[in-house]
Amino acid sequence: MKEFMDADFLLDTDTAKRLFHDYCEDLPVCDYHCHLSPKEIYENAPPKDISELWLAGDHYKWRAMRSCGIGEDYCTGNRTGREKFEKFAYALQYAIGNPLYHWAHIELKKYFGITTPLCSKTADEIYDRANNIIAENDFRPQSIISRSNVKVICTTDDPTDDLKYHKLLKDAQGFDCKVLPTFRPDKALNMNLSGFAEYIALLGKTAGIEIKSYKDVIAALLKRADYFKSVGCKISDQSFDYVPYKEAEDRDINAVFERAMNGGSVSLEGTDAYKTKIMLALGEKYHKLGWAMEIHIGAMRNNNTAMFAEKGADIGFDSVGDREIAYPLSRFLDALNVKGKLPKTVLFNLNPKDNTVLATMLGNFQSDEAQSKLQFGPAWWFLDTMDGMTEQMKTLGNLGILGKFIGMETDSRSITSYGRHDYFRRILCRLVGRWVEDGRYANDTEILKEIVQGISYYNAMNYFKF
Repeated sequence: MKEFMDADFLLDTDTAKRLFHDYCEDLPVCDYHCHLSPKEIYENAPPKDISELWLAGDHYKWRAMRSCGIGEDYCTGNRTGREKFEKFAYALQYAIGNPLYHWAHIELKKYFGITTPLCSKTADEIYDRANNIIAENDFRPQSIISRSNVKVICTTDDPTDDLKYHKLLKDAQGFDCKVLPTFRPDKALNMNLSGFAEYIALLGKTAGIEIKSYKDVIAALLKRADYFKSVGCKISDQSFDYVPYKEAEDRDINAVFERAMNGGSVSLEGTDAYKTKIMLALGEKYHKLGWAMEIHIGAMRNNNTAMFAEKGADIGFDSVGDREIAYPLSRFLDALNVKGKLPKTVLFNLNPKDNTVLATMLGNFQSDEAQSKLQFGPAWWFLDTMDGMTEQMKTLGNLGILGKFIGMETDSRSITSYGRHDYFRRILCRLVGRWVEDGRYANDTEILKEIVQGISYYNAMNYFKF
């Protein structure tokens, strides 16, 4: 029997061990997509305990706790830190097969030096040990980021954001990590959601443009993109349950826009036509700015209406959608490509049924503008598992060029989630190591080193031009 999560955890061949320990283990981290708060990074306040560090804002952990019948007070409520930690430890001991179990133990070891398995029996002991370590050491966000060897962080930011904290972080003393904004225009796209008219008014005020038509929305977004560029932004991000593509006349789109601004209901077709016009204009702008365009596809959000009304979004009541994506995605990318204005694009899918769709879509639009200009983004959210990451890389290897893959991002709100890069790199080296030892790839040390180091760090740094 192997020791629990030892130094060779998941590395089941000699080649995998060599690739990980010699070439990947100590590489820096490029976190090109996350949901960390630049304000919290700048203010740099220490956590009061491990519960605040671990459980505040982490819907992965809350979902596991709810599945064990644990009440909401222990997730998003006002229970004490110890009480919340005890309940999380109770849930974790039953999370066999869930990456949350591995992530938690990687983080305990990486940041606290604790190798005792966390469960109900050990919860109080580990809670006290961890809090003593927090009290005696520097666990401020900037210190954790530096200890994690993170060189770039791209947060997720609304076009109306003033980016104050990104500017302040440029001059933070002793903090060797770029914290860059990412342009996320979702609120300007989702005219079918409540609060759209109020948001458009805010966007117009922020951009200094009176918005009377959908073209004014475009003008405001393009102006804000220029502002984001001035603060160091290199990436845009859009999230869709499916990629919209619907052609329509300007007068029809303006009619839909006016109905939405006046609080009226809008059809799915009208919404898609509006989104299409906005996204085509934005895609051309991203190409002009030299940005990469991230498109996250397949999340079905806020399924629990009662909890959404009580607690709001992003607290763990989302799941995987199953809409068809191939045709509209192809038409959207092609509409930009025929003009020579398709930006570098990273396609993320949340439903594994679409792995082959995305991996084959890449080859339709590659060019010499960048190596693997179109990328199959890493397994994320519900696919951010050992099986999910392995299948994503196997599919890309089967149908594209895995060696130019930009690798892992955390997509996280947790400052200690950088242990996930260790997890990803072990899974990568396990996969490549098996291929080599099975005789499916040459045992060429030089190129193997370039491949695993590229996927772990360098490909993303080069692709985004950090």
